[in-house]
Amino acid sequence: MGAAKARGDNAEFERLRALVAEKKAEGARLSEEADAEDARLRDALSRIANLPLDDVPEGPDETGNVEIRRWGTPPVLDFKPLEHFDIPAAKDGLDFQTAAKLSGSRFVVLRGAVARVHRALAQFMLDLHTSEHGLAETWTPVLVKEEAMFGTNQLPKFAEDSYQTTNGWWLIPTSEVTLTNSVAGDILDEAALPLRLTAHTHCFRSEAGSAGKDTSGMLRQHQFEKVEMVTICTPETALAEHERMTKCAEAVLERLGLPYRTIVLCTGDMGFGAQKTHDLEVWLPGQNTYREISSVSTCGQFQARRMNARYRAPGGKPEFLATLNGSGLAVGRCLIAVLENGQQADGSVTLPEALVPWLGGKSRITAEGQLV
Repeated sequence: MGAAKARGDNAEFERLRALVAEKKAEGARLSEEADAEDARLRDALSRIANLPLDDVPEGPDETGNVEIRRWGTPPVLDFKPLEHFDIPAAKDGLDFQTAAKLSGSRFVVLRGAVARVHRALAQFMLDLHTSEHGLAETWTPVLVKEEAMFGTNQLPKFAEDSYQTTNGWWLIPTSEVTLTNSVAGDILDEAALPLRLTAHTHCFRSEAGSAGKDTSGMLRQHQFEKVEMVTICTPETALAEHERMTKCAEAVLERLGLPYRTIVLCTGDMGFGAQKTHDLEVWLPGQNTYREISSVSTCGQFQARRMNARYRAPGGKPEFLATLNGSGLAVGRCLIAVLENGQQADGSVTLPEALVPWLGGKSRITAEGQLV
């Protein structure tokens, strides 16, 4: 262009100037396309699930799950057992009509003795985990940024399963999100590991895709409470921590005298971010079957990579952490199990002895709904 200008060739100068402008525009367009393709690639990669460990059984769905142990014997009742919402002792304490007026379906208002037992269960779980299992009690927000949901693999694939506010916050489906993301972007000293955390929070799930499933009672709700357990450790210790965390969840059921079984999930039934999962299923006499009450998973370094959470051994380079999570337990489902397993022929409910200290020495709900 300079040479064309110097020799007075204005036609060539204008042609070259137009060509430069065209190439600049083309460069900007290609850059935008590259950014869009890069975003598409990142989105596609973030939707690829974690790889199961070699010892996880293969199977297409829950039919491929493998039971590994049972504890307790389901009670033999000399009357037809009722589901929790039909038990006379609990009927007035489970108010689905008011909840529907306030919020719609899949909500409940707890009242009186039932509300008291629900609260006692959460306190019992927290005290057990903190005093005997070595977990650090934590209180966390229930509204989080989008990157926190991404870090624990709720986003982008499972966005429809959660609730988002109009200003971009997300309501947590479990405090796994907040407890695990508490180390996002950090480099921890190996000496500080493992971190074993627990929190009692409200949890929120849209239950997308569950239409017509468990619509009666409070087994599957949009809002519920959970005592969550999270462990953050080195990859070499993750499997031992997985067994330990499973035992912590099992201990809650055993202290409450609730029969359960522990199963290992097969490849087709395992969660998106898990390498291996143990489910605890509690016996519900009203349904005459075992139902999930806890899911304990080891995720390896899968979530840590998404969060860029690392640790450093003395003299070593930063390496990705391993993360684990599990329910210890789902409070509402535990309430269901306590009511159904403790139901009596006269409509009353005998409560677990382990709960009595958290209930002011009371141990029964009468058929009229009184805690005595």
